[in-house]
Amino acid sequence: MSDPNLKPISEYNELETQLNELLKRYDSLKTENQLLKVKQESLVKDKANLLAKTTLAKSKVEAMITRLKAMEEGS
Repeated sequence: MSDPNLKPISEYNELETQLNELLKRYDSLKTENQLLKVKQESLVKDKANLLAKTTLAKSKVEAMITRLKAMEEGS
């Protein structure tokens, strides 16, 4: 007689197939996550650079306005 608790080999094969697919998906998502982290790091650096350039441009414009006002008052 066969034991009712024993599963047919096909069920184990199906589980193995599902597990392999899950592992492939995990690897894919892990790689995607790493790429997204690298991209985020790059974007954060770009944002910092743009913020620095904006701050510098603002300072230069304010300095020009101050000089223009001083020239206007001196005339």
